[in-house]
Amino acid sequence: MRSPRKVYLLDFACYKPFPGNLCSKETHMRVSSATGRFTAESLDFQRKILERSGYGQKMHAPAGLMATPPDQSMAAAREETEAAMFGAIDDLLDKSRVEAREIGVLVVNSSTFNPTPSLSAAIVNHYKLRGNVLSFNLGGMGCSAGLIAVDLAKRLLQVHPHTYALVVSTENICRNCRSERRRSKYQLLHTVRTHKGADDRSYRCVFQEEDQHNIVGVSLSKDLMAIAGEALKTNITTLGPFVLPMSEQLLFLATLVARKVFQVDF
Repeated sequence: MRSPRKVYLLDFACYKPFPGNLCSKETHMRVSSATGRFTAESLDFQRKILERSGYGQKMHAPAGLMATPPDQSMAAAREETEAAMFGAIDDLLDKSRVEAREIGVLVVNSSTFNPTPSLSAAIVNHYKLRGNVLSFNLGGMGCSAGLIAVDLAKRLLQVHPHTYALVVSTENICRNCRSERRRSKYQLLHTVRTHKGADDRSYRCVFQEEDQHNIVGVSLSKDLMAIAGEALKTNITTLGPFVLPMSEQLLFLATLVARKVFQVDF
């Protein structure tokens, strides 16, 4: 069997909004309170999240949510997402010195915002990508979608070599005479995916639905962190043999046997 083709991460970019989108903690709480949609308990929960999650006074928020009342229209949502996507892609293309028409694979992931035309179609249109670009738009896959998108791009490059793949994660390489290995930041060796969707508790831990007032939102289960930990444990167990030296694998096996058989607690 032929060994898999090597796939490299050439570069990446993150979108930084304009100064006009700066939003302090106080501004966020004021806007949330002004909507009239949140109970005192919900506002208190938001305040605790802001204080404990490392948010600073220079975080950013979309213009639509800063308005009074908040503008949650389809146009505002598309404007927000396109600003983030196009801003990051512009920066990426500039840094990597790759032309838009050199891109042969496009994978976009956005969990909750999936308009028609799709976000991937918006990128194809904006950058005038070539007609035979392999375009994919992933939706409703939560926080794991970024990894899934990278894994999909990696698999596509195995069967469509000598081109570039552009992965756009929001919530929102081509034939030439030189190798891009020298310029690459990372080589993609192992991408591990674990699907816990068969378990009802996992399936409903992050769920988009309407509340009793018919307001659409995302419900987070109290079991979310425990479920995420279980998935992470499975991923690490799967990934371990690929990245750990044999000595560490033997130590892990000995520890596991001691705990299971001899009830030894380290």
